[in-house]
Amino acid sequence: MMFFEERKDLCVVAKMMFDRFNTNAAGGNISVKVDKELFIMTPTLMSQAKFGRLEPEEIIVINRNGEVLEGEGKVTREFNMHVAAFDSCPDAGAVVHAHPKESMVFASLGLPLPHLTEASRKLGEIKTLPFAPATSPELAQTVSDYLTDREDDLPIATLLREHGILVVDKTLRKAYDVLERIEYNAYVNINAKIFEALGVYKPEEETKYSYNLEE
Repeated sequence: MMFFEERKDLCVVAKMMFDRFNTNAAGGNISVKVDKELFIMTPTLMSQAKFGRLEPEEIIVINRNGEVLEGEGKVTREFNMHVAAFDSCPDAGAVVHAHPKESMVFASLGLPLPHLTEASRKLGEIKTLPFAPATSPELAQTVSDYLTDREDDLPIATLLREHGILVVDKTLRKAYDVLERIEYNAYVNINAKIFEALGVYKPEEETKYSYNLEE
């Protein structure tokens, strides 16, 4: 089996993502660059049909043209968005797309996600991109344009209007770590708004610090 260890690890992360409500049964997909022209990727219906329970043989090995070289699964229609992310970020090693429970509030309302947790501040801007239909060439182009314009070091994360989140980082485990940080930050933001409405919390002006980008 090609890239067995990498495919096995991808199964572990996919299960974790589903079980921890970092995506839902409506979808989510993960890709990892394993070679200059090859990727491994979760198959379509990873969440709806499998609930994140995948075996290594179900993880597909795919080239940038969308041709499956190995694996029992079928290609998700969002592969074009993943390729756009990799092309826009040459140092990227993994792309995680998910529908996380708390962050979906900001994505659905078209709001940027402010940083209230130190663990997420290193990510810089987390904005919601303009709406484009899921799986469409327009969405892939919107993602490509944004990532290209950012010109930041990885990781980079952005919300997709009414859709979910996209995280790009150098490795799969790092990308998943970023997803969790953002989701906790979204949870804190939502509850902070309740405290603010009750008059027991007043937002403070953010102090600028240099944050560790390696951990």
